[in-house]
Amino acid sequence: MFVKQPEPRELLRNWQKQLRSEGRKLDRQINEISREQKKVEKEIKQAAHRSDMQSAKILAKELVSSKKTVARLHENKAELQAVSMHLGEQVATARVLGSLQSSTEVMEAMGKLIKAPEIGLIMQNMSKEMMKAGIISEMMDDMIDSAVDTDDIEDETEVEVQRVLDEIAGETMERMPTTSSKQEQATPVEEEEEEEMRQLNARLDAMRSA
Repeated sequence: MFVKQPEPRELLRNWQKQLRSEGRKLDRQINEISREQKKVEKEIKQAAHRSDMQSAKILAKELVSSKKTVARLHENKAELQAVSMHLGEQVATARVLGSLQSSTEVMEAMGKLIKAPEIGLIMQNMSKEMMKAGIISEMMDDMIDSAVDTDDIEDETEVEVQRVLDEIAGETMERMPTTSSKQEQATPVEEEEEEEMRQLNARLDAMRSA
């Protein structure tokens, strides 16, 4: 039985709808990870206060990993938007010619998206539909076959961990009162807090040298 193929403009609309849906999913993931990051940052400071340097370093690595994940998700969303924009440009062409035209830009963006762990499978299926429609080249087969490769988010982790610890130390220093304010408003409670912050800085120095 003959099955009628979707019109080019219908294909474009369906793809754009799916791309917007995947973009919203990425937004939700980014928000969830960002909320968890705040919890981890608090736990790092608590571990430093306890002089639990091992836990603090483990948590700092976890924070670095999640930041890399968020950065990758933002890149993926930008690629989704780029594909959607290029598909939108095809609408006018499809209206005039009644067919879809090959797009190098879409092919390059899809080549990156099919390697994204969060949306790779969906993008692979969409890329196959695009190949059938003639919008991207059969060369995408090679990209799809290599889509199992993933980025090593642990690269240069030690450098990033150092930066996280430096940020925490910087925040602590900003909270310490200046010499003039100490002379004018020094109270037993403030002096105790200042001593705690000095101790925290000493612990962070020990973490950096460990």
